[in-house]
Amino acid sequence: MPEVHAAQSPNLNAAQTAGPSTARNAGRLLGLDGMRAVAVTAVLAFHLLPGVLPGGFLGVDLFFVISGFLITTLLLREHARSGRIDLVDFWRRRARRLLPAIGLLVVVTASAALAIGGDALHKLGWQVLGTATFSYNWLAIADGNSYFDSTSPELLRNLWSLAVEEQFYLAWPLVLLALLVVRRRWVRVALVAAAAAASAVAMGLLVDPADPTRVYFGTDTHSFGLTIGIIVALLMGGWPDAVGRWPRAVRPLLMPAASVAIMGIVAAFVWLDGDALFAYRGGLVAVSLLTALVLAAAVAPGSALGRALEWAPFRWIGTRSYGLYLWHWPVYVLLLDALPTWQGAEFMWQLAALSLAITVVAAELSYRFVEQPVRRLGFRATLSAYRRAWDAPRSRIAAAAITAVVAAAGTATVVAIALDPGTSSAQSQIARGQAALDDTASSGPRGGDAQRDDGSEAGAGEAGAGSTSPVDRADSAALPSGDQITAIGDSVMLAVVPQLQAQFPGIRVDAVVSRQMRQAPELLQQEKDAGTLRDTIVVGLGTNGSIGMDTLEQVREIAGPERRIVLVNVQAPRGWTPEVNAALSEFAQRYRNVELANWRDAIAPRLDLLARDQIHAGGDAAGAVYASALRDALQRLALLPPVLDRHDYWLGDLPQ
Repeated sequence: MPEVHAAQSPNLNAAQTAGPSTARNAGRLLGLDGMRAVAVTAVLAFHLLPGVLPGGFLGVDLFFVISGFLITTLLLREHARSGRIDLVDFWRRRARRLLPAIGLLVVVTASAALAIGGDALHKLGWQVLGTATFSYNWLAIADGNSYFDSTSPELLRNLWSLAVEEQFYLAWPLVLLALLVVRRRWVRVALVAAAAAASAVAMGLLVDPADPTRVYFGTDTHSFGLTIGIIVALLMGGWPDAVGRWPRAVRPLLMPAASVAIMGIVAAFVWLDGDALFAYRGGLVAVSLLTALVLAAAVAPGSALGRALEWAPFRWIGTRSYGLYLWHWPVYVLLLDALPTWQGAEFMWQLAALSLAITVVAAELSYRFVEQPVRRLGFRATLSAYRRAWDAPRSRIAAAAITAVVAAAGTATVVAIALDPGTSSAQSQIARGQAALDDTASSGPRGGDAQRDDGSEAGAGEAGAGSTSPVDRADSAALPSGDQITAIGDSVMLAVVPQLQAQFPGIRVDAVVSRQMRQAPELLQQEKDAGTLRDTIVVGLGTNGSIGMDTLEQVREIAGPERRIVLVNVQAPRGWTPEVNAALSEFAQRYRNVELANWRDAIAPRLDLLARDQIHAGGDAAGAVYASALRDALQRLALLPPVLDRHDYWLGDLPQ
């Protein structure tokens, strides 16, 4: 979440706002706006162009480091100047900066959600509660929401990071007061460094590879960026205001280290996926440390990097980064609901451009007419000006119009919360699929391992369900029955379980929300070790991220030459979809016992059958299309002639 800009205000005392080792320019910290601009641009690219910048989510970690540094610098300067920290004044300034923009965002987007209807209203009540109480991240964790779940894109999901920062604003000044009792600066730095290390270690230990939301949202596990920024402020707090008087060990390393750090951050933006386990076991920490190096170099007196980051476009974006961050995600979600036919990958850039245009306009209007007036005048003075407007005939109409708009938006927000549908359209279908799996499990052996018509058990060791022996050649031309199929998938497969069970009675389905293709080898190996892996394997993964050929090769190696594999391709408005589908198609063409179920092309003429996210089935008709695409793939496999060995070709046994 973009840091507050109190230190950027030209009418603040320079001694209060400039860090100990920063260039003073009308009370501004040079370079910070440029760093904010880079961070918010990365986040916007990550959300508005899914898959184009896989590591764009790391922009949030840049903001965390900037926040920790800037807030600590302000507090240290105030303490050095007056010998005290006015906590009430600090919290009041934070409220002036944050609350007006948030309030405007909530009522406007909730009103728009009410007008559009549908999934945008999903769980709006607890989202507003989390926003109002600065606890969005913890409420999301308690509710079991996944940051990486595309089935229910909450309207205000991006405010999780704002909640983390707001909790920091509330707690850190109190902790700093206690820390200032410690006279030695190195001890202070060591204590904060220990807290940063504890947070980073906790993230690495507690991360769930299937869904890292808990450690990503948690203030305890994702506060190392803030503490690293604090360390920079504590270290620089005793350094002079002339870079030539800085410690000799620091001066020659400053710009080279910053240059390497910039390259590292850019590389992370491009290559570090949010679903990579490394991101939570060192990756995010590394990016935070690199950001600290860039930050130190940027705010150094006379820094060339700081001057470069003062480029006018950077400054414009940086000063409005808070509004840009607030608005971009709700605008995008609302457009997804309002324009369902634009959710295909071919419309990704158009949708992103429209979202960005609306975001920029909304952020600018909020900045000029809401954020700046309240920040400049304060809540009381702003309210007094509003009351005076009613007394002047010329401004009375404007005051009445503002009152009417605010009242209407507030009422619409309450109604929108009341009309929460409970579940999104995609989640409703997923719940049906899960219920179907639960019914199957409760009525007999898991996945349809029931008695066959001839009375034999379709379990391990048979030529049917759990066999590890080759398929009998006499039966190879027949379409496999359900009790010969193991299917693993993500939420897309889970949403069509009833149709799969109807088309292939006895099919064994293992589907989970947010599952990645990289989990397929482990899942299949577990089934194989248990003796329950069947002769035909269906893999419906790829919706939630990119895939690698090495993963597919592992799947085929585990399956072995005796089993057949069907890969289901992807229909999703995500940047990685074409790459995923191309990889699946290439792999299916490479091997004789691998076939492609073309779900993407099968559903393309009937996207209206999908849920509003344009990913999951919206009803039985879409599920039937999915099952039919799978049946066609199985039929193509069944029609292949059997593989003949040398004896079938009369080689080696020719008559004399």
